[in-house]
Amino acid sequence: MAATRKILELNAFDMRAAAGLDPDVANLVARRRRVFGSASMLFYTRPLNLVRGEGAWLIGADGTRYLDAYNNVASVGHCHPRVAAAVSRQMATLNTHSRYLCEIVYTYAERLLATLPRRLSNIVLTCTGSESVDLALRIARAVTGGTGFIVTENAYHGNTLAVTEISPSSASREPRNPHVFLVPAPDTYRTGSSEVGPIFAANVRKAIGAMKRKKIRFAGLVADSIFSSDGIYPGEPGFMAETIANVRKAGGVFIADEVQPGFARTGRMWGFERHGLVPDMVVMGKPMGNGYPIGGVAVKPDLLETFGATSGYFNTFGGNPVAAAAGLAVLETLEAENLQANALEIGAYLLTELEAVAQRFKRVGDVRGKGLYLGVELVRDRKSKKPDRAATTRVVDMLRDRNILVGIAGPHGNILKIRPPLCFARDHADLLVKGLSDSLATLDSTVEG
Repeated sequence: MAATRKILELNAFDMRAAAGLDPDVANLVARRRRVFGSASMLFYTRPLNLVRGEGAWLIGADGTRYLDAYNNVASVGHCHPRVAAAVSRQMATLNTHSRYLCEIVYTYAERLLATLPRRLSNIVLTCTGSESVDLALRIARAVTGGTGFIVTENAYHGNTLAVTEISPSSASREPRNPHVFLVPAPDTYRTGSSEVGPIFAANVRKAIGAMKRKKIRFAGLVADSIFSSDGIYPGEPGFMAETIANVRKAGGVFIADEVQPGFARTGRMWGFERHGLVPDMVVMGKPMGNGYPIGGVAVKPDLLETFGATSGYFNTFGGNPVAAAAGLAVLETLEAENLQANALEIGAYLLTELEAVAQRFKRVGDVRGKGLYLGVELVRDRKSKKPDRAATTRVVDMLRDRNILVGIAGPHGNILKIRPPLCFARDHADLLVKGLSDSLATLDSTVEG
């Protein structure tokens, strides 16, 4: 099995490799490296210089239109007029910190909480998903008295110090915190859908037992229900139920990271809904503002009260009026444009079409996903299921050359990550499928030649 790759290494441009690039692009790369340093990351062997967005499209400086099948931040579509207008109006009216009363903030919070299970009736608004996860960890520690957390082996949950420690796929090379225990993701390709639930539950029980032997008190499990960085494994509805029951039996809490599967992406408003679960906390981030920075933690009131009795929390600009206006506009757009149903319908259509592509190309080992979050796993051969990282990187660049943008997921960098804005339509899906089919055909002919 190939060595595990960190998330920022996937599809990364070498900042020193500017030779052969368009002069304008090479100049921007040089400026970026000069001001941001060598640690700054870019995508593709030929980085994109983008100047505009529009629905499911990104437009380059030379006027080239790129079909965006990757960016979940602009969840309802790039530069959506409703969101842009709401942000502009509020910015021109008032934007200040959260120690003042402001009606639009509470209107948004009430509308957002109405989409969640009733037991999650409090929310703390932040500026980013990373801040949200960081706060959720603090609440979990205060409530349980524990410090031990369980995450999947290639999870990514954010980039604060504490959250990086529970993000094994992050770029950090530092030794893992001994209070963080890793379990394998529910790999439905290599294990089988009917078995992943019991296996996942057993692995979490083992991790809890290992904590106990090391005299580490268990605090909780943090997981996103589509296991996005691990390789996109939605699994069958309900397979996580046994795991969460075990977590609570052991005195821990379940923190559902909905930055990736939430806000209608899987065809349900929240990814955890597919499993019939009510998390103890739900963390949210980027997609809730369609590009304007906002995050949040929805939490059961008793947990927040316990935390508040011993700890204070104040986020100067978390839930500011402009962020609330952006978030409210996103919720209104999801409803007005029926985007949840669109994610379910177009996602199912795209999945079927990708499965047809898999029948034609032996490099495609598996196609999986739910709604508009899909993964295409490329392998060296279907019998061994050995990851083909090199082919995956080449296909991503071939798609970029065909003006289609996708990403890469998984510990071995061999899974095409398809995660478009929720306004993705059937004609967009057809373009993506044709581009992928043509790229795989070109790859096969190159290898054979």
